Amino acid sequence: MRGKLIISLNALGALIAALPAAAGTGTAGQTLTAAISPVGALTAPATAVLTTSSTTFQPYTVTVPVNYQIRTTPAGSGAITLQVTSDFTPSGGPSVTTGALSYVCSGANLGTPCSGTQTASATTQTPVLSVPASACTGGGGSCSAQNPNSMNIIFTLTNNPVYPTGSYSANVTFTISAM
Repeated sequence: MRGKLIISLNALGALIAALPAAAGTGTAGQTLTAAISPVGALTAPATAVLTTSSTTFQPYTVTVPVNYQIRTTPAGSGAITLQVTSDFTPSGGPSVTTGALSYVCSGANLGTPCSGTQTASATTQTPVLSVPASACTGGGGSCSAQNPNSMNIIFTLTNNPVYPTGSYSANVTFTISAM
């Protein structure tokens, strides 16, 4: 009997070996998530030269183009500000602390530019642009069509006769924020 059992098992093994191998398939799922955050970026020329059109103490002016990209949340907003981070040097000439530097904002194609003439400050950030909630750069639809967005800042420096002749420079820092 023992022999019969072994023969039966061998026959079963041969039968299984003669069957075609089963094909196997499988699937796997993957969920991708991304946290899209509010963000802003901007560029402006590294140097801008103030010039005057007259020698009779007319103000010095320069137009500075600012390009920006921004995305705000449905409950947030965005802004661009500026601050004079280094007053005019050498000393004895124009000074931001005496209100010598002002600016006007114009031509923004996303957001609302500052209103009227602003006095630049060395101690606080002053407004350049405000961006509403759910705003974004590029793509059209609810976003602006431009990428990047752009605007102009027109700086005016008083031309006071008490300023000694010479070359003066100051540093202005633009900051963009998005919430």
